[in-house]
Amino acid sequence: MTGAVVGSRRQPTSCLRLCLVSFAIISALCVSGPALYWKFKKGYHTIRSSFPSCPLCVCDCPPPLSLLQVAPGEEHRFLRVSLFIGLANLSVTDCGSNDPDLKNEMEKQFVDLLSEEMKLVEVVAQEHSRHMNATFAEARRVASQYQQEAEKCNAATETCEEARERAVALLTKEKKITSLWERRARKLGWESK
Repeated sequence: MTGAVVGSRRQPTSCLRLCLVSFAIISALCVSGPALYWKFKKGYHTIRSSFPSCPLCVCDCPPPLSLLQVAPGEEHRFLRVSLFIGLANLSVTDCGSNDPDLKNEMEKQFVDLLSEEMKLVEVVAQEHSRHMNATFAEARRVASQYQQEAEKCNAATETCEEARERAVALLTKEKKITSLWERRARKLGWESK
């Protein structure tokens, strides 16, 4: 019975070992398998290409162009900077650079675009200037109106001040006359209630 217990304990451990070894082998094949596959395939082609039945290919293709070669030349730095972002994934070669008619047409389009942009900037500046002039004229008109209102208020304040001074003088004069009559009345025997 102890042998059966020991045997049953060995069985899960050996199963676990078998699973771990299988996992390690599969992981190693997954990691190194693609590299071995391409190395084997490349080696197969070199063996196959070593046979003299197929002549070597001659290819005189121009070297690939960089992004700075595709973008316009030194005279168009502004455009180069603005196009650099848009041309980051450009896969078209320098198409038409050897054709003088196409090159002239493209430069005309560039000049037309720049002149149109300059006209738009000028129109915006003129509109801004017109708006500022209208705003300035309106501000001057409102300031003149406020100046007239202030002058009216100053004139009315001066008139009120003069009237108040006259009223104070008349009141003082009236108090003196009242005091004089009150003294005369008391001399004659009048008594206040």
